[in-house]
Amino acid sequence: MSINKYGAIMKFSIAIVLLLSGNNANAQLLDKIAAVVGKNRIILQSEIDVQVASAKQNDPNADETALKCDIMEQMILQKMLVEQAERDSLVVGEEEVEAALDNRVRYFVGIFGSKEKLEEVSGKTVFQLKEEYRDMTRENMMAERVQSQILQNVKITPGEVRAFFNTIPADSLPFFPAMVEMGQIVINPPTNPELDLYARNKLDGIRKEIVVDKKDFETMAGIYSDDPGSRNNGGRYDGISRKGGGWAPEFVAAAFKLQNGEVSPIVKTQFGYHIIQMIKRRGDEADVRHILIKPEHTSADYKAAFLKLDTVRSELIAGKLGFQEAVGKYSQDEMSNRTGGMIVDPQTNATLMEIDKLDPAIALMVDTMKVGSYSQPQVFDNGRGDRSCRIVFLKNISKPHKANLVDDYARIQEIALQQKKSKKLQDWVTEKTPSYYVKVEPEYLSCEQLKKFEKERK
Repeated sequence: MSINKYGAIMKFSIAIVLLLSGNNANAQLLDKIAAVVGKNRIILQSEIDVQVASAKQNDPNADETALKCDIMEQMILQKMLVEQAERDSLVVGEEEVEAALDNRVRYFVGIFGSKEKLEEVSGKTVFQLKEEYRDMTRENMMAERVQSQILQNVKITPGEVRAFFNTIPADSLPFFPAMVEMGQIVINPPTNPELDLYARNKLDGIRKEIVVDKKDFETMAGIYSDDPGSRNNGGRYDGISRKGGGWAPEFVAAAFKLQNGEVSPIVKTQFGYHIIQMIKRRGDEADVRHILIKPEHTSADYKAAFLKLDTVRSELIAGKLGFQEAVGKYSQDEMSNRTGGMIVDPQTNATLMEIDKLDPAIALMVDTMKVGSYSQPQVFDNGRGDRSCRIVFLKNISKPHKANLVDDYARIQEIALQQKKSKKLQDWVTEKTPSYYVKVEPEYLSCEQLKKFEKERK
């Protein structure tokens, strides 16, 4: 059993992707019960087909029979974890489920560009989609909690990492591409006071059109907002948390003062000027719309940021400042500041990453820099529909090489840890299976990893 091979916990996002591509059109024709866990937790043939189709999209050459066997095993595991959650009285609150559904809907709205487009393609309203996948989402969360409890104390020692590495035949060691560690110090260009006032006055005019002239907030957001993440969705964001969660504190504070339908006064954050409309509150979460107007920057603003970065770069080269110290003192990028200025792989959160995973603008710099050096100041797209300024630091680079414990310890450690967790989970299944009713349809008993369930049932 490979933990996370296809995901021990099934995500409703996969089901929605295939729903939107029409793969559920013949679900009723294909549906039959493939397995039962406990009294009434069934696994349908169509659910397996959904997972297989998703895996085949990622790897068209994957063996379909092997996929079905692995996915069936993972689905049975999930049902067992959910049963265990009920036995242990692990409760997942409705607000937690709703927040998880909102996050997934928001993700797909981002893919399709708007809530209306998502509903058009799926043939269902967002409410219907959420209701359809509510039970699945709740089960996912219950299973995740039990799995976390089972694995929470699994650690790995350096000795175990070495022992794991030594079991890999020399001719089977993977060949790793070049890897780099890079950081950045970001300074935003200052704003010209006249342009700052112009932006505020522009938003004030928009607000008056909404509040006094009764213009539609959603329409006005689509026309005027400078936020690329929400403009095409009428300025809407769902599931804003009172705790913040990455949102500017001024934005959150202003939003939670509003009643449903109310429009806020102008709010200033690091991103510019906002007005916010409350759509719906659910305790410490809220759905809102906003319109953002960003002050424009002149060439003089960027020149001022460059002068500041030149000063910081000189101090770094002279050894008057260390890189992390400079990040803490000067950098204005919240994301990289949390990692001491280092750029991380968004999938693994690792600072060491393959060059092709870097921002292309940074990747092009690798060949022109030496380890320990700092780039000249540059303007870059900060990912928020705006431009800022930075200097880049090349901390480390490795050449393409065969895996070894010196250069690749962190990678090998993670693989060894995952193997140890997989063994722990397998031991849990072996221990718990006799206490669960598991019935697998005969056609799946040709899968070697599923025979244990039939044997135990007998």
